[in-house]
Amino acid sequence: MAAEDIRALAGPQKAALLMLALGEEHCAKLFSLMHEDEIKEISSAMAQLGPVRSEMVERLFVEFSEHLGSAGNLVGSFENTERMLMKTLPRDRVSQIMEEIRGPAGRTMWDKLGNVHEAVLANYLKNEYPQTVAVVLAKVRPNHAARVLALLPEGFAMEVVMRMLRMESVQKEVLDGVERTLRSEFMSNLARSTRRDAHEMMAEIFTSLDRQAEQRFLGALEERNREAAERIKALMFTFDDLARLTPQAVQALLRAVEKDKLPLALKGASEKLRELFFGNLSERAAKMLREEIESLGPVKLRDVDEAQAAIVAQAKEMADQGQIEISEGDEQEMVY
Repeated sequence: MAAEDIRALAGPQKAALLMLALGEEHCAKLFSLMHEDEIKEISSAMAQLGPVRSEMVERLFVEFSEHLGSAGNLVGSFENTERMLMKTLPRDRVSQIMEEIRGPAGRTMWDKLGNVHEAVLANYLKNEYPQTVAVVLAKVRPNHAARVLALLPEGFAMEVVMRMLRMESVQKEVLDGVERTLRSEFMSNLARSTRRDAHEMMAEIFTSLDRQAEQRFLGALEERNREAAERIKALMFTFDDLARLTPQAVQALLRAVEKDKLPLALKGASEKLRELFFGNLSERAAKMLREEIESLGPVKLRDVDEAQAAIVAQAKEMADQGQIEISEGDEQEMVY
């Protein structure tokens, strides 16, 4: 690349460089969210980038992180966003996009509720009629409903339980009415009061990098802004964090992961993490897995990173769907 200074790069060039660094999978996801003209502009910039030194990529990530963390002087609104989208997209597509960004991610209202923190949902539902709450809790995932129920006032929670026990099929008109109320009164207010933390966003991006790139970027960021680097590291979920899984969660993960990924991922894992996986397999399966790891011989670090990243992605997806739980830390109540 001719430009030696990151400041000499135009916006499309920076976007192209950032997407190339994130890899094909994440690049494809980003492209799917863009307008055709944007895709063409960034694709053109990609094709003309040529060789790029690692120092340039590193400086771009640091600059990106700093801009995200210091964007407090920007003001946006749903109205402005919708107006801008209407200039380039059909009305039905705009409506679909606005519906999605006004609330937590999910295809339906009930998917969205499953992504709302239980304390937030309980605080809203405690002011509703018990029958309405019963309908809502019957539609969300059982483990999410349980956490919400535990946070409701005890007397009110029992009223909800009794109505859930007596509840048969809910009429479509009733369900539609509850859904409309949730969309207009709860989800829209929730979206307006929620601003995604920039450090959380960068943590997800850094987690998706290979180990060497991740260490380079975090090291460079520590030199510029140690506090930001520490916050990002605290939010990152890595392969080592799988040690926080319960035995039941590990077993569920073992059933879901691609079998060829596991030996490669464990090849570069700590002995403690290896034992966690071995301990949740039958003696015969654990022995076969050990032998498969040993038979691999020397492997490329990049291949190990990719295998571990695939398993981490699988674990996060299962957690998002409520299939497994990932504890927030090591301190948990124990029963002996």
